[in-house]
Amino acid sequence: MPLNGISRRTVLAAGGATAALAATGVVTAPAARAATAAPTLPDGTSQDKVLVVGMDGLRHDRIDAAKAPNLKSLMANGTYGLSLLYANPMAATSSGPGWSTISTGVWPDKHGVKDNTFAGRNYGTYPGFLARLNQIRPELSLFAAVDWPELDTYGTVTPGADAKVVYDNNYAVNDLVITDITEDVLRNQNPDVLFVYFGETDEVGHNSGARSQAYLDAIDVQDGYLGRLLTAIKARPSYATERWTVIVTTDHGHVDTGGHGGSSIEERRTFVLAQGPGIAAGARPIDTRLVDVAATVFRQLGITPDPAWGLDGKPVQDRSTDPFDALYGSLSGRVDETGIPAGVLGFTHTAPSGWSVINGAMGTGGMTEWRGWSFATDEFWSRTQRDQSRELNVRSRGVFAVADSDEWADKSFSGTYDSTLVTPAYAVSGASRVTLDFTTFYRQEGSQTAQVLASFNGGTPTVVKSYTSDVVSKPQSVTVNVPAGASSVSFRFRYTGSNNWYWVIDGVRISTS
Repeated sequence: MPLNGISRRTVLAAGGATAALAATGVVTAPAARAATAAPTLPDGTSQDKVLVVGMDGLRHDRIDAAKAPNLKSLMANGTYGLSLLYANPMAATSSGPGWSTISTGVWPDKHGVKDNTFAGRNYGTYPGFLARLNQIRPELSLFAAVDWPELDTYGTVTPGADAKVVYDNNYAVNDLVITDITEDVLRNQNPDVLFVYFGETDEVGHNSGARSQAYLDAIDVQDGYLGRLLTAIKARPSYATERWTVIVTTDHGHVDTGGHGGSSIEERRTFVLAQGPGIAAGARPIDTRLVDVAATVFRQLGITPDPAWGLDGKPVQDRSTDPFDALYGSLSGRVDETGIPAGVLGFTHTAPSGWSVINGAMGTGGMTEWRGWSFATDEFWSRTQRDQSRELNVRSRGVFAVADSDEWADKSFSGTYDSTLVTPAYAVSGASRVTLDFTTFYRQEGSQTAQVLASFNGGTPTVVKSYTSDVVSKPQSVTVNVPAGASSVSFRFRYTGSNNWYWVIDGVRISTS
């Protein structure tokens, strides 16, 4: 925050030396623009260039209500994916976890940041994308500009930058100063990758609420800053030979009256908006997640991430081949779930082509939406009941399969929950082993059971994996020996319970060796 009405300005080079700093290191806010000079970057080496613009606390549904011509132009000419965050106990919907997720490309259970104290941060194992680029492509010219200084203090965004500007969080003044400096860098120098942060939308969200005219005005102001940066890119003398990608994203949303940190849908709203080579115009993917920013930066620079990096994201232009996602256009609205708004379409009992659900032993009654395995979206499912950890299903994307005996039992029922999800048959002729990979989220309670079974050549299914304790949104891999003479295999996911918890399955893949 401003110190006694004074904006403390810090312009730093990567080595820690100050540059373009007033003699005292302190200037008043009105004088900040006149006293500002851009730091000098090394000359860039890549024709592939990326600008990442972070707009703090920008709730994407409010962009529609604002003028925002530059954001809306990027939406029309690029790919625009919406995403929901986690909530506690994984992490709060706060800026520390949000920007850490964006920068590192991994979820909070890896990068370790759960709130704005940044305690537990694990950037040594999961560095931000600028730090990673500095390690693997040191010849790139990297720039960062932020006016929430914690992003520098705790090493979230700025490490790896060849030059950086770091201001206090007097956003109304310093967002503009950051724009001035970045515009100068874009017009007069040759950067390769830039990260620019604007904070005024979050500040106004806190002070006036996300439903206020002031919030819409703040969006329009930042949109104007974005427009200046886009114009500066196109004015570059070498623009015709360069391949620019622009990515805009946010760290969290806001409740209507202002504020965040909790588990409401409004606080969990984020987006990734990207325009550049190979990124489809007008695309609205359903499988985008906030961790996709870093992976998109790497793809646009021609970098294939090492699996050892452990990234959770994927480039936004990579389309899903998950059969569950093919159900998106046929999803229905609520039936018995009164807490889900009527306009939210998000579930079906119809399995994808080749898949089936066996409900022969399923109890009767209960909530229609969850009677046996269902296929649902994050927003629809997590709205059923807040703060029961459904918000932690971060590694599922788009549409996923869910068996939820807890929600099923919220309406009069008889019998027990007993439902089996069955995959298509996959060819295994000549293979020694078959591997089932999938993402799962499982909560254990009481006598419920969760089993993975394999059936070769349509024979009796045998249990190959059981769950007896919680698994919070993790990738799974099960390898089974192929019996002699087997030509096909199908897998089954059987869940039983009685007003217990739930089991989620997504991203099923079968391979042989």
